[in-house]
Amino acid sequence: MKRWLVLSPLALLALMIGFGACKSRVKPESNEILFWHWMTDRDKVFQELAQQYEQQTGVKVLVRLYAPVEAYSQNVSVGAQTNSLPDIYGILGDTKIKASFIKAGHVLRLDEALDADNGAWKKSFYKEALETSYFPPVNQFNVPQGIYGVPIDVMTIPMIYNKKLFSKAGLDPNKPPETWSQFIEAGKKLKESGVTGFVSGWAEGWLIYSMATDLAHNLMGADKVMDTFRGKVPYTDPQWVELLGAFDELKKAGFADNSMVSMLNKYAEQAFATEHSGITFNGSWSINVFEGMNPNLELGVFRVPALSNKFPRTVWGAAGSVFNVNAKSPNKEKAVAFLKWLTEPDQAKFMLGRTKNIPATKGLEKEFPAIINDFAGMMDKSIHPSRFPVSEEPKVIETFTKGIQAILIGEKTPAIVSREVQAAKEKSLKLNP
Repeated sequence: MKRWLVLSPLALLALMIGFGACKSRVKPESNEILFWHWMTDRDKVFQELAQQYEQQTGVKVLVRLYAPVEAYSQNVSVGAQTNSLPDIYGILGDTKIKASFIKAGHVLRLDEALDADNGAWKKSFYKEALETSYFPPVNQFNVPQGIYGVPIDVMTIPMIYNKKLFSKAGLDPNKPPETWSQFIEAGKKLKESGVTGFVSGWAEGWLIYSMATDLAHNLMGADKVMDTFRGKVPYTDPQWVELLGAFDELKKAGFADNSMVSMLNKYAEQAFATEHSGITFNGSWSINVFEGMNPNLELGVFRVPALSNKFPRTVWGAAGSVFNVNAKSPNKEKAVAFLKWLTEPDQAKFMLGRTKNIPATKGLEKEFPAIINDFAGMMDKSIHPSRFPVSEEPKVIETFTKGIQAILIGEKTPAIVSREVQAAKEKSLKLNP
């Protein structure tokens, strides 16, 4: 989940001038495809695959990396406003942002290509990966039904734990916590053994929201969560207060990293990789990070611990990286052909070997390292906002996650936060009835 940046007029003007030098305006049909991305760890892989594609087809793919993510998002924003988006790009934002690009005509509907040959291309993907870019016949954004993006990988966001540190703390390394109370007890034992029991980059609100929605689905079920988003159930409902209370319990237990709410995720990854903490909450993409920092880590994964036995335990799971085709590009057929080639088993296997990200293409499970297979197994019973039938308003989510941060540092109680979130929800409903 990435932040979407709103540009000031001066910043927009500067970016338009700066990016104008990149020759990124849509040009007449040619034998070249312009491909923008944001992934520094995969640029070399994309460059190599582009060379392979040119050798096989004669079509040149110009791969352009824009980093960090904020710079990439600004580039895409300017491209949309000036009709200078490339042939292939990705939209980093929530469903509302994606819908705005589609309704502005910047994104090609891909159903025709996916359904060709009895749906062979569509059937090659995990269904959860395609659901990330699917808009149903009736949706709150009034986007025409269809699939608008091509996933190249999937991700899950579970709890990750250090098996060696579990053993050192007297915990069974093959039996991670299943309930919230077991998680609390495990964290305390880890703290007693000389490390922090839990760390995560909770300065980044989306990570908090990920765990909180997992807990909500387990505690009250998907229907009640969605009814809350619709405004039918208030955030002052006792089960929402109970959910917020879990974070208060985490704070009072005293085993989590004290600086967690001000810690960016990359620093949380460092703390976990260097074995200063026994449990973290992070995504499948972090395996590359951890192996780069400490290849001797012995890792395990588990779903977010249960607050209730009434509903399944979940994790966020969806397409990780999704690419869109510019509907205004004269090269859109070539762009679709390249993405189809990119997601074929040979290329997906190549990317798996180089990046250790879970492919969106099915049929490669035997190639997965054991830990990747564990992450991939979490796709079952997974959830994700891009797959929710209803989206919560960003301001409400912001109030919710900041409220949890306030609970974790002892500034507010769960009851106070629940009232503040409900007030934000009521204001949102008035603005967007």
